[in-house]
Amino acid sequence: MARRLQAIGVHGYEQGFRKVRVLPERLDEPLRRKKPTIYFVNSMSDLFHSQVPDSFIDRVFATMAAAEWHTFQVLTKRAERIADFTAEHAVPANVWLGVSVENRRHGVPRIDHLRRVPRATRFLSIEPLLEDLGEIDLTGIHWVIVGGESGHGARPMKAAWVRRIQATCSEQGVKFFFKQWGAFGADGVHRSKKENGRLLDGATWDAMPTVD
Repeated sequence: MARRLQAIGVHGYEQGFRKVRVLPERLDEPLRRKKPTIYFVNSMSDLFHSQVPDSFIDRVFATMAAAEWHTFQVLTKRAERIADFTAEHAVPANVWLGVSVENRRHGVPRIDHLRRVPRATRFLSIEPLLEDLGEIDLTGIHWVIVGGESGHGARPMKAAWVRRIQATCSEQGVKFFFKQWGAFGADGVHRSKKENGRLLDGATWDAMPTVD
């Protein structure tokens, strides 16, 4: 995607993804958009990457706080840094903070760090789900998103893994959103993402935390 955007000359992608860049000139864009919307912040990178300075993250949080009519979703793999940062910085009520949980070894430990984030809507992006996560504790988590892997070399996601997470969400009172099967359907057959769709046991699962 970065190469495609670079090829068509989209500002911000002139150098592809060869190094981390910050684009302060974009910070006021949400303030100029008056219709309430949901922003997925930094969707092609990670706001809490080690090379993004705290001073810039401060400015992003200030913008999100000022644009209080929008909802901002921030997703990171740097769970320890997001916990440390929010211990010293207030989280605006319109900001949802989440971590990626792709497997047991790397993903599940991030949940404990996310729980350390005070006074925030906390969510898990379990996409792509690469294995059975086993029993997971969702205490303090408000929303779980699950999806399969897409693209070249995608690995299949088993329906039993998804059902276990859905059941855990139901038991622990957490909103569950099933996004997609990805490259492999519930039957394990490789098809297009569109053909596989997003039905789980014949139903769609679209629950989300309430947006005030």
